[in-house]
Amino acid sequence: MRFLEDLNMAGGGTRNRQIALLIETSNEYGRGLLRGIHSYIRENRPWSIYMGEHSRSQTDLTWLNGWQGDGVIARIENEEIAAYIRRLSLPTVDLSASRLIPELHCVETDDQSIARLAVRHLIERGFKHFAFCGEERFTWSRQRQNHYVRLLAEYGHSCSISSVVSGKTWNEQRRDMAAWVKSLPKPAGILVCYDILGQKLLEACRLANVAVPDEIGIIGVDNDELLCNLSDPPLSSIMPNALETGHRAAALLDRMLNGEIVESGMTSIPPLDIVTRMSTDVVAVDDKLVADAVRLIRGKIYEDINVGDLLSWIPVSRRSFEGRFERSLGRTPHAFIMEMKVKLIKEFLTETELSLSMIAERIGFKHLEYMSVLFKRETGMTPNDYRLKAKGTAD
Repeated sequence: MRFLEDLNMAGGGTRNRQIALLIETSNEYGRGLLRGIHSYIRENRPWSIYMGEHSRSQTDLTWLNGWQGDGVIARIENEEIAAYIRRLSLPTVDLSASRLIPELHCVETDDQSIARLAVRHLIERGFKHFAFCGEERFTWSRQRQNHYVRLLAEYGHSCSISSVVSGKTWNEQRRDMAAWVKSLPKPAGILVCYDILGQKLLEACRLANVAVPDEIGIIGVDNDELLCNLSDPPLSSIMPNALETGHRAAALLDRMLNGEIVESGMTSIPPLDIVTRMSTDVVAVDDKLVADAVRLIRGKIYEDINVGDLLSWIPVSRRSFEGRFERSLGRTPHAFIMEMKVKLIKEFLTETELSLSMIAERIGFKHLEYMSVLFKRETGMTPNDYRLKAKGTAD
């Protein structure tokens, strides 16, 4: 057994509540949940936290032998953990969509919202062919797949499916994935159930000599910044609100420990956003003029670029250009430019500590006020509020 932290109440011998966390530390989502739980403890009452090394596949819980605790927050991903939780018979909050103990309340990421963000992201880039790559053993992967397929069908699109087969070696899995991506109609946009598998799919694309993002666009889930940026090319990813999920679970357990009866059910936390990186940094359109315009916009997005600037490089009338652009991408060139600007602002807000005035200057805004008004109009939040929420420091 290992102590993660032991926050003792000052003065006196009041015993802190003993809470066990059965949450994996091997991926960014799990670590985000832990940060959210820590945030709740810091803001409210101190708990003594018990936690061992843990991964998705771990079933060894001997580190809890002899533990005399008060409550548990757990990702109950297999029957062994479920059986242990039942034996403990303590107030428990589940963090897994598997719902192996349906009488517990579960706090989880909203998989339908994840699928909706991915569908919109890929359709906006002009993809007409779509696919999903998942792991059948995880309930949340199957749920993301089902929502993704259903939402694509609402737009009139079909979806190819690939599931990683458990028990095969990584080399065998990679060969299977390479054959699958090679067989897909192209260009195709793929949602991968989480970033770790997304990084593997990128390796499979290299093995199959399939170009990313020109032939295949790939978007993952979890926004593990280190893994995504080390991938080749860097992996676009949906950013779940793991901090809020962990915080909400801790608050729920606290209510239970105070004697409140909490009904079984599900609390779904929507994701924050998509972080676009090179793996989907493409617009798949048949109109070469529009594709050329998009490349120009991307190349000059840090400048004070407007539609008039584009027309100085593209030899057609404004009316013709805007009509072809809107037919291909479903929005005007000006709207596309502003969309790209807002995405850059989000990246600077979440990945740097630059002031708003410095961000405005870097992205080609002459006036900070205009940048702030645009950002709030497009996101419903001020830049400062977005930064606080993304970094998990909002009230």
